[in-house]
Amino acid sequence: MKFNTKTIHGGQHHEKVTGSIMPPVFMTSTFAQTSPGKPVGEYGYSRSANPTRNALEDALASIENGTRGLAFASGLAATDSVMKLLKPGDEVIAMDDLYGGSYRMFTQIYQNFGIKFHFVDMTDLKKLESLVNSNTKLVWAETPSNPLMKIADIAEISKISKKHNILFAVDNTFATPYLQKPLDLGADIVMHSATKYLGGHSDVIAGALIVKDKELGKKLHFTQFATGGTLGPMDSFLVLRGIKTLHLRMQRHCENGIKVADFLEAHTLVKRVYYPGLKNHPNHETAKKQMIGGFGGMVSFTFASGKLKDAVLFLENLKVFTLAESLGGVESLANHPTTMAHASLPAEKRADIGITDDMVRLSVGVEDIDDLLQDLEQALSLC
Repeated sequence: MKFNTKTIHGGQHHEKVTGSIMPPVFMTSTFAQTSPGKPVGEYGYSRSANPTRNALEDALASIENGTRGLAFASGLAATDSVMKLLKPGDEVIAMDDLYGGSYRMFTQIYQNFGIKFHFVDMTDLKKLESLVNSNTKLVWAETPSNPLMKIADIAEISKISKKHNILFAVDNTFATPYLQKPLDLGADIVMHSATKYLGGHSDVIAGALIVKDKELGKKLHFTQFATGGTLGPMDSFLVLRGIKTLHLRMQRHCENGIKVADFLEAHTLVKRVYYPGLKNHPNHETAKKQMIGGFGGMVSFTFASGKLKDAVLFLENLKVFTLAESLGGVESLANHPTTMAHASLPAEKRADIGITDDMVRLSVGVEDIDDLLQDLEQALSLC
């Protein structure tokens, strides 16, 4: 089954009783039993399993070419379940440029439990491997990264991870399985903030994990069940509905994304554009190798002046783009990383990896490209 068909039919079945095309929203916490320990059907309690959530989890496994999908209350809840595979004394090698919430969790929660984190530019494979030791249990990559759009070579990092018997997880939120399939490239775990492109309509908070190894899937399901970070049935329904148009939306996100990047690159007020589809992007060849069919809808840029005030003026004067947290919806959003998505990173850490005060991150939506470019032009003209 091809990907565009999988988004609609992958892992899905008509509802058994009525033949409903879409799975019903099973708004129930519990299920009847005929005798102690013998439920009427296959379900006993919704924290363990719910028919609507299971339908979503089957779809997630299908589109990522995994054997098991797990749906969580947020992307951070999904990440948290991966961290719970570790124990005190374990070490993690993580991308230096990653979502601020992930960095906050790693450094302010799990570091306090005796887990050591190394943050590294994963485009430097030698540097990455030099950090591996007998305590290293997990490599955590985010590609494209947030907000610098670095591209980690998943296949090459997989080789290093397998050589040293280390779990390898990839945050695939920006690319989605429409563009990139980490499990096929050798990753062990794929994580999504399903709030973003999978849901696609800025109306749900959700997370996901997908794996190929069945035993690993069982471990993660146990953590999901035992610690309770499950996704509710209504939110599961919304993400499943979003997935059915993922391929259509991502095609337009990619089409608009490259045009916005080209426009910004040619603008006199713009210093640098971060977009893996540009030929001058330092990881463009890696992106071409592992991102199939496009380069996504996320674009970051900085100003020629290097001044925070220009970024603020630009953001305050947008008309079609909305200044807001998050990304991946049908509408175009603009974000100021240093005060919004990456405010939890210390200022010196942001400076060290290149997240400057004048940086703007755009989530390019599916509106008419002429309206988007006109909006960018009028906002830039006021800087």
